Amino acid sequence: MNAREILSKFGVEATSGDHVVRSPIDGEEIGRVAFDNDASIQSKVAASVDAFRVWRDVPAPRRGELVRLFGEELRAHKELLGRLVTLENGKILQEGLGEVQEMIDICDFAVGLSRQLYGLAIASERPGHRMMEQWHAAGPVAVVSAFNFPVAVWAWNAALALVCGDPVIWKPSEKTPLAAIATQALFARAAKRFGSAPDELSQIVLGAREAGEALARDGRIPVVSATGSTAMGRALAPVVAARFGRAILELGGNNAMIVCPSAKLDLALRAILFAAVGTAGQRCTSLRRLFVHESIYDRLLEALKSSYARLAIGNPLDAGTLVGPLIDARAFEQMEHALAVAKDEGGRISGGGRALADRFLNAHYARPAIVEMSAQTDIVRRETFAPILYVMRYREFADALLEHNAVPQGLSSCIFTQDVSEAERFVAAAGSDCGIANVNIGPSGAEIGGAFGGEKETGGGRESGSDSWKAYMRRQTATINYSDALPLAQGIRFDL
Repeated sequence: MNAREILSKFGVEATSGDHVVRSPIDGEEIGRVAFDNDASIQSKVAASVDAFRVWRDVPAPRRGELVRLFGEELRAHKELLGRLVTLENGKILQEGLGEVQEMIDICDFAVGLSRQLYGLAIASERPGHRMMEQWHAAGPVAVVSAFNFPVAVWAWNAALALVCGDPVIWKPSEKTPLAAIATQALFARAAKRFGSAPDELSQIVLGAREAGEALARDGRIPVVSATGSTAMGRALAPVVAARFGRAILELGGNNAMIVCPSAKLDLALRAILFAAVGTAGQRCTSLRRLFVHESIYDRLLEALKSSYARLAIGNPLDAGTLVGPLIDARAFEQMEHALAVAKDEGGRISGGGRALADRFLNAHYARPAIVEMSAQTDIVRRETFAPILYVMRYREFADALLEHNAVPQGLSSCIFTQDVSEAERFVAAAGSDCGIANVNIGPSGAEIGGAFGGEKETGGGRESGSDSWKAYMRRQTATINYSDALPLAQGIRFDL
């Protein structure tokens, strides 16, 4: 079933417009869409403000019911939407299905959350007074998502925002708009079943960088959640900050694993493979740096090279394929450039280069690369969104931890060890400086129950689970005087 046939199952078309959508699988056109202009963006923001005035007064558990219905639509259409994700994004079908499952999971989480938007009772120093902290809906939320997770990241934001009382305006990547259109159609079905959702509670803005910038500039949007490169974050964050808006940033990751002498190497090997080559290395949590103790370095590296040689590269819709294509030619060029620089900086390269060019002339499949480095050079400290794994030896654990943290990014991290001291040091305050730290688990494939995000140039934002919901609401401290007196705080006397 092709993309147009899948979209027809959702009751939508994507056959007109100036912007051509091509599948990274073979480079062929799979749809056309029209980009929003400034006037249509302004109109959609205005409609979102109108929806907010209605939605914020709907009880939160009732808002959760809409998200529950949306989760039901996702369950019923998981196979179709997962296949569309693969057609448009290039990740293998298992990962496409897994991405839709993430959407289902966050809907379940948000439904429960709709009855748990708790505030605090605070002891007042003034007699006859009650003080409390409560949370109110913030307003329209703009979600700017990236191509590598074309639907799940929106769902992380939207499910929480909706139960918090906020409408959502979604600017998907111009590389993957079709999955967004299909998702919006499912939401519309859920809203129809719900029966009383305000019009334009969820909207899509299609466009390139300019569309995202328009949303970032708009003072009617108090919260902007943006996922993408560090360069994108540097451009967007000051625009939002200039109008005192709130930005939730999910930016670059240069994630590492430390493999210690006591590690179970079979587990480590499996974790390395999925984390380094899954989604063709195009996850923000992909494994890019590997520090291996010198006593096991040769053994692990030999096993790793052997496994890389057996990786099935091909059409991501085919059973057995483990590595699909890069998103486009530019991604392949960036991979080639990084490998050339690594070689100049002393790296020994195994793998790399274009694959299946004779079969897919207009697509860009790449062989995952292992690069042995004697030190962590400049190219290793930079994130390249491709299946490149830099491997380095270490002798002392403290040195490995120091090098682990010696990059500008701080998203995800992991250690493989059976030594409880090493494990505890890794997750302690002086250990990994990342937002995610795992022990005997790879750096990618996070569960939705935990807050997702990182530090340093990763942006500091948090999405998905834990108390991330607070980013979509405004905090209010309220004090009620139920006495006949008017005592002032701090015992101040102010009598005429």
